[in-house]
Amino acid sequence: MINAALVTLLCRDLAKLRVELESYKTETQIWKVTGEIANSAGNLCLHLVGNLDTYIGATLGNTGYVRDRDAEFALKNIPRSELIQRIESTLTTIQRVVPALTNEQLKAEYPLLVLKEKTTTEYFLIHLAMHLSYHLGQVNYHRRLTA
Repeated sequence: MINAALVTLLCRDLAKLRVELESYKTETQIWKVTGEIANSAGNLCLHLVGNLDTYIGATLGNTGYVRDRDAEFALKNIPRSELIQRIESTLTTIQRVVPALTNEQLKAEYPLLVLKEKTTTEYFLIHLAMHLSYHLGQVNYHRRLTA
């Protein structure tokens, strides 16, 4: 089943996100926006964990997480340690929820309509992994630009 690969990829990229945040010389740089850079690494981090906690944790794992997407981009200057704690919490959720999904659940329609059309849960989980990877690249670029 694809569960193991998804857990490996999602956890790998969340671990890389943590390393990126740890690599900023100062916490101020994590939140820097300049020129055409509209989203800070801090806001991208909040967005990524909010996204995964919503679509994997709450929707598939019944964690009770309630997303505030606007806050993901509005909040500023959250300490690096808190961002890392949120990443760790999301890692735990993924490691609990994704391996427990059955093949039938993966092949079934994802419970929410998020994209333009209905998808299987398997397809949507792959989409989430790609979304994480995309924004992880933005964080890496942001870190190097603001160094």
